[in-house]
This record gives sequence, structure tokens and C-alpha cells, in this order.
Amino acid sequence: MNSNLVLPKSPIAHGRTAEVFEWGDGYVLKLFHSWFPYDDIKFEFKVASAVYASGVKSPAVRELIQVQGRHGLVYERAQGVSIMTLFQQKPWLVLSYARTFAQAHAQMHECVMTADVPQQQRRLQRKLQETTLPVLVKASLLRSLTELPEGNRVCHGDFHPGNILLTQNDATIIDWIDASCGNPNADVARTSIILLGVAASKQTRNPFVKLMVKAFHATYLCEYFRLRPEGRSEYQRWLPVVAGARLSENIPELETWLTQLARKNQ
Repeated sequence: MNSNLVLPKSPIAHGRTAEVFEWGDGYVLKLFHSWFPYDDIKFEFKVASAVYASGVKSPAVRELIQVQGRHGLVYERAQGVSIMTLFQQKPWLVLSYARTFAQAHAQMHECVMTADVPQQQRRLQRKLQETTLPVLVKASLLRSLTELPEGNRVCHGDFHPGNILLTQNDATIIDWIDASCGNPNADVARTSIILLGVAASKQTRNPFVKLMVKAFHATYLCEYFRLRPEGRSEYQRWLPVVAGARLSENIPELETWLTQLARKNQ
């Protein structure tokens, strides 16, 4: 890895863990902050390669490099604008965007995960064990987790409107660091928890945005289970488990709401 490479003057996007820079013709560099664990970057490289090979509509990852003392991944440049951005620009199209969002998720769940990556259930188990939930609630959730089927499909783990880029003809899924091999219905439950958490907490105080997020979520679920109807009842069983696991992520504005959902498992 060459640490003497020169960065463009400014990134084209910022995130909590990394910045994104233009990187030659048709590529971008996802350059992680210096505090981000190198093992996690190597994991993303492995997962992104496997996901692309599985048939999911995602950017190909080219190489892992070092630039100015920081590690990064060179990706094929994904075209399009995120559904989150489009939703903010054209809220009257919220239902159309939600259906496209669901179709991308359903297509992803048709793909089998072939890479040696963490099992979804193991990740959820570890997260539940890290929470400060009451002993009986935690035990109930862990027991429910063992009773739910594992699955072998590509699961994103952070499938939300900011991670899906749209063009006129297609959708591309990005940001695979939380991916796992698992059960699609658990992945849908995770998306529900992310979306409904926005509407149920102080993540936004705008009542119109809360209403639009609820409409987006309802339409997403309807379209997803139209395409994959066999999972609807099992999805309901995953919600308390996934809510409890999200408590390990230390998001203060969500804690009360997530705890209430987790307790519904009893």
C-alpha cells in the first residue's frame, strides 16, 4: 500500500467513519478516519467483494490502499442520488421511492451469501448480551433468537434510504460494513426499527417529516411482502429481538422506545 498518494483537496461526501473522494476515472476512495479499526476495513473489503459477486446491485471494490497514514477502499463509482436526498427534494414522491426501496431490498434477499462472514444470529446474540436490559427481558429475547431460523441470504444490516442510490433505471446499494449471512426477515425488521425510530424519537422534531417517514415505512412493508409474502408473520417475531439488539448501539434518544419494543417479547 502506497502512503505517498495525494488526496484531492476536498471530499465529495462525509460520514461518521470515513470521507469519500473522487479517485480517477470511474472510481471513488472511501478513506476511513485514523481511529477506525483496520480489521473492520479489511472485513468491509471482503464483504463488499462477496456481495458484488453474489449478484447484488452494489459497487465493485477494487483495492485496499493507504493514503497519508489512513486506510481506504477504492470502489467503482456508484451513479445516482440517495433515496434520502430525493425524499427531501421531492417529498410528494415518497410512496414511489418507498416501493423502489422495497424492490431493492427484496432483490438483495434473493442472493445467497457465499463469503465467510459473521452469521446474523451471532451478531444479534452478541449485541443483546451487551445491553443493560433487565435479566428476564434479555433472557427472553435470547431464547426467542435461538427459536428463529438463521438463513443464508445477503443481509445488509443498515438498509436505510441513505444507502440506496437511484438513477432513472436502477438502484445501487452501498455501505456494507454491517453485512452478514442471515434471515431476510430479520434484515427487514432492522430497517423497520431504523425508520420507525426516526418517527418515534427526537431524531427529528418536524411533524411533517415524521408523518412522511411513517408513510414511507408502511408502503415499503406492503411492497416488500407483496414480493416476498411468506415472511410477514415471522417478521413480527423479529421486531422485539432486533429492537433489543439496537440498544447496544447507545443512541440515547431511542432508548425508551427500543426498550418498550423489546419488552413486548415477554
